[in-house]
Amino acid sequence: MRSGYTLPVFATASAIAALQRLQQTNTGEHKLVVTVDLITPPQQVEISIEQSALINSKMSLGITLSDPGDNLDLTRDTPVWAVVEWADSAQLETIALLGGEGVGKQSNLDNLPAIYNYAQQLLQANLAPLLTLEQKIRVTIILPEGRVLATRTSNAAFGVVEGLSLLGTTGISQPLSAPGQLEACLAELRRKWGDGRWEMGDGEMGSGGVGELESESLPLVFCIGENGLDLAQKMGIGREQIIKTANWLGPLLTEAGILGVPKLLLFGYHGKLVKLAGGIFHTHHHLADGRLEILVAAAARMGLPEAQLSGIFDCETAEDVLKYLHEIDTLAGSNWVTQIYGYLTDRIDNRSQTYIYSQSQKSVSVGSVLFDQQRQVIATSPTGATFLAQLC
Repeated sequence: MRSGYTLPVFATASAIAALQRLQQTNTGEHKLVVTVDLITPPQQVEISIEQSALINSKMSLGITLSDPGDNLDLTRDTPVWAVVEWADSAQLETIALLGGEGVGKQSNLDNLPAIYNYAQQLLQANLAPLLTLEQKIRVTIILPEGRVLATRTSNAAFGVVEGLSLLGTTGISQPLSAPGQLEACLAELRRKWGDGRWEMGDGEMGSGGVGELESESLPLVFCIGENGLDLAQKMGIGREQIIKTANWLGPLLTEAGILGVPKLLLFGYHGKLVKLAGGIFHTHHHLADGRLEILVAAAARMGLPEAQLSGIFDCETAEDVLKYLHEIDTLAGSNWVTQIYGYLTDRIDNRSQTYIYSQSQKSVSVGSVLFDQQRQVIATSPTGATFLAQLC
């Protein structure tokens, strides 16, 4: 299966093409390909340029088309524009990055453009060497189809509105949504478990077998999606410990049991992981949902009054339920969020452990961490807290 590149790579390529066009106002040259340093991984790649043009003597435009490889990615062939213009000396930064039409806004962060760390790093690192000491530029990224495409994503659940985000931790887009995604995830799990069984402390491998390492090995971390992957790393969890699972939790939990992985931390958005509390181990919404029913059952188990249980059923999303419970806690001075989501993390741990044993006849210790759309951790199971302390 063919890998492609993430949106930040195409945004960077467009910006390089636009800057080169701006710097070549007198030559009329039009480069059909530019070289982008991906940084992560440390390699240089060539990206085709669809068009570049001068808008005026101080501003230019570069355009690429997104190519995510053999991946069921809705951004395939979407145009990625970059407008580059000379800035005056009053601008503090050498390179100012702006989000234009179709680039989402972070509603929970003063509507800052959803251009995340890797994209910023990539743009800065590739554009800075092309500038003289005196030159400063403004770079505006535009996704003409971004606002429409965003309606087909869960961006709003993470506080990103009116467009797509330039999100990612690598320049390579692995085919994780195509039919081969499960095998790719399983291969990563097998490789990392085979490479990653080391004892805590000085990092040296023990002399004994798997049994000797089980009590001291670091947990593996299953992250659902890019948001979980990004947050886990920001919290200090090493990338080598993380498996990006997409929605294939059931088969991956089974494989972890078969391989003899002793400890797993499930790290993800609460709207996904609560499904596991109800025994749903493939989390894509096209196959199974049941989130509201699971949340109502958990709230009832914790004793939430009937009238407020009805309020949960009136919510449209899991995030709406969380907000609703926060509002109740604020008005009544209660702690329903802590109680209900604490109960859910316990259920997630227990159901996952039972599922693994039923599929593999192996016992695995499972912990869980749930976060909300602001990427704030809202609940951690006791086992999850222990694993986080080991990992971070």
